[in-house]
Amino acid sequence: MSRSLGVLGGGVLLLLFVLAFPSSSLAQQAPPKPAAAVQATDGYVGSDTCKGCHEEVDQKFARTKMGRLMLRHPRNTLERLGCEGCHGPGKAHVDAGGGRGVGGMITFAKNDRTPVEKRNAICLQCHQKGARLFWQGSQHESRDVACTNCHRVMEDASPRFQLAKETVIDTCGQCHLQKRAQTMRSSHMPLREGKMTCTDCHNPHGTVTPTLLKENSVNETCYTCHAEKRGPFLYVHAPVNESCGNCHDPHGSNHEKMLKVAKPRLCQQCHIESRHPTSPYGRDSASFRFVLGRSCTNCHANIHGSNHPSGFSFKR
Repeated sequence: MSRSLGVLGGGVLLLLFVLAFPSSSLAQQAPPKPAAAVQATDGYVGSDTCKGCHEEVDQKFARTKMGRLMLRHPRNTLERLGCEGCHGPGKAHVDAGGGRGVGGMITFAKNDRTPVEKRNAICLQCHQKGARLFWQGSQHESRDVACTNCHRVMEDASPRFQLAKETVIDTCGQCHLQKRAQTMRSSHMPLREGKMTCTDCHNPHGTVTPTLLKENSVNETCYTCHAEKRGPFLYVHAPVNESCGNCHDPHGSNHEKMLKVAKPRLCQQCHIESRHPTSPYGRDSASFRFVLGRSCTNCHANIHGSNHPSGFSFKR
């Protein structure tokens, strides 16, 4: 009996819904089609026409990840346009007989006179979410860096991300020559070994932090790997709490642990001689006792902070 009443009640609710929302009103409330779906087709000649002259380029593009998606499984009207989805309508180019710079095509080449902002807008039609959320106003965007400066769309130059060079380091190193050179120093992050990349710390597509860091600060970025240095500590070493970059150069150094200056010179930038000598090259027994071996850290071992009740001098 209760089951019959449940079915009857469901039928009544369905009837009331149909009466309240007829099919015509539901059609009127349907979400609008995306802009790409209503894009005018005037001036487009189709990818088959492009292949007539650019067959070799088309074959290279078909082997890329983007090419496989667009040519085999287009997800929207923009991708169904094929070549013209990125390069613009090709009718004027074809009618003029083809050739470089003819018909107002966007070529994305180094000598392309199309403004960088307009070229990047083509890429951002599809790639505007996720890591690219803060591209507008970022350091790279404000310096007119084009997407095609870092990415190679028409051919596979890298195993992942269609980068312009084989690796992330090589791609970033096209402009950041000094930072790339620093990674070749004796003390460095394991970038050369392939255990990490530039994008582990930086987001080249834009962030809300300085130097395109993925985290809120230098310290927060370092703590993602060096969690033991985070604390909280009972006794805090002020320069450590301020920034790891006060003592370390994360891109590489010729001193141990990527220190900017060798010890004890590094410590002496802030700590002048007080209760004991700190001359690094003196021949008296006191100097040797304090600066040989690990230098200041012979005694002050916990320089990143201490939780010991007697650790105010970071010895414990």
